[in-house]
Amino acid sequence: MPLALDQVTLYPDSDGQPMADNTKQFRWIVLIKENLDYLFLEDETVFVAGDLLWYPVEGRPDIRVAPDVLVAFGRPKGDRGSYRQWQEDNIAPQVVFEILSPGNTTKEMIQKSLFYNYYGVEEYYIYNPDTNELTGLERREGTLTAIEAMDGWLSPRLGVRFELGPSTLNLYDNQGQLFLTPVELRQRAEQEKSRADRLAAKLKALGVDPEEVEKAGLGEGG
Repeated sequence: MPLALDQVTLYPDSDGQPMADNTKQFRWIVLIKENLDYLFLEDETVFVAGDLLWYPVEGRPDIRVAPDVLVAFGRPKGDRGSYRQWQEDNIAPQVVFEILSPGNTTKEMIQKSLFYNYYGVEEYYIYNPDTNELTGLERREGTLTAIEAMDGWLSPRLGVRFELGPSTLNLYDNQGQLFLTPVELRQRAEQEKSRADRLAAKLKALGVDPEEVEKAGLGEGG
């Protein structure tokens, strides 16, 4: 019985390169990846990953790239060692992000742009947090083409809005909510819980049962 191609061809899960060159780059990768995870939390057909090797061609482990963040619509969530396109209904990630660091070379970024263009990426975003420069490319007539004005740009696939401030990039989801770091999200949740606890205490002091108020509100909503 012949061996399957995957058994005789090695597709490493790591390229030996670090996920990020510095804390700033890492923070941005996590910010984008985690907020996109949350944005598509209820959609089981959207796969989001950070620093995952993408192999577009079966039998060619030398053809690969690891986007800082990739989004593949039409693919189920779940753990993967790498994104092997032939095992993913031959669906290429439609959206990729690259966060630049001083270690990125012009040659490297040109090669990545050529790779993403050739293998079917629809939207490609490049952000340099050190210079606060944002570049976007969108597939038009079969080719990734530079987006002229990125400030205020709305991603067709993600529904995410990009806004360039004086010193940083702000990203907003399709509900207009600013992308927050995991720490900021936890702080917000704790603040909301604290407000809810204070409100419950005030209601109890007035002789009102907060649980009954909540049940009544749910009943009206139903």
